[in-house]
Amino acid sequence: MVISDAKPDAARTDATATPPPVKTPTAIPLTPQFEPPPTVLEPQSGWALPDLRELWRYRELLFFLALRDIKVRYKQTVLGLGWAVAQPLATMAVFALFLGRMGGLGANVEHYPLFVFAGMVAWTFFGNTVTAAATSVVANERLVTKIYFPRLIIPLSTVGVGVFDLVIASALLAVMALAFGVVPGWSVLLLPLVVLILAVAASGFGVLLAALIVSQRDFKYVLTFGVQLWMFATPSLYLPAESLGPVAQTYLPLNPAYGLVLAFRQAAIGGPFDWYAFGVSSAVGAAVAVVGMFYFRRVERTFADTI
Repeated sequence: MVISDAKPDAARTDATATPPPVKTPTAIPLTPQFEPPPTVLEPQSGWALPDLRELWRYRELLFFLALRDIKVRYKQTVLGLGWAVAQPLATMAVFALFLGRMGGLGANVEHYPLFVFAGMVAWTFFGNTVTAAATSVVANERLVTKIYFPRLIIPLSTVGVGVFDLVIASALLAVMALAFGVVPGWSVLLLPLVVLILAVAASGFGVLLAALIVSQRDFKYVLTFGVQLWMFATPSLYLPAESLGPVAQTYLPLNPAYGLVLAFRQAAIGGPFDWYAFGVSSAVGAAVAVVGMFYFRRVERTFADTI
């Protein structure tokens, strides 16, 4: 039998002894992080131009919407980028055959196919941009009703698709000009300015029609043949300005497509630049753009309810 020398009271005291307190680390105060002020979204009232600073903040959205439209347009297509030149080429062939040969206009205009194609490149950009911008808000119904962003971004993004097609068609135009032996003069330096004003005028009409189509769907059905009639009402596409009378040359520039298409052709393939037609058509196009922006801004707060 083994007898322990340990005292029971001491063993019990050690087992039930309170453990020493654990020192907790001192909390280090965190530097308060910056919190942006809350954004309050309120419907705009009255007539006002769009907030350019807000549009600039959403410039990435504008870019990606344009990129999306370009990808969707040429995705799973047989001709691919060939569709950018198919429309102006087909229309040029019809005009060159029926007006150039059968109508006798080819004898009065040097290089009539090139003459018509240069005008059709500008018109295709203008007409397609107007059509795409006019139907863009209705086509993006789910995007409009789910999240806030400047609604003007949607019709403006369609200009990117038109510019993309214009670049491709302009490359073919340059090849045709070289094939016909046509070298543009100094007026080719005005080409970027003409394209810019074409984009402003087309987006102005498109923005105005987009706002109207949201509330009145009848404009959507009128749009297709309305643009076709507009093309035939723009004689600078298929007629030289010299064949028109002085009265027609005075009032036709009130149609912005007339003077801008004429200016594009004169800048692209040469010829005397018609400053009067260019100035009047540019002023009318800019005025329509301002009116369209005002009206779009006025009614955009009701898009989510009426679309």
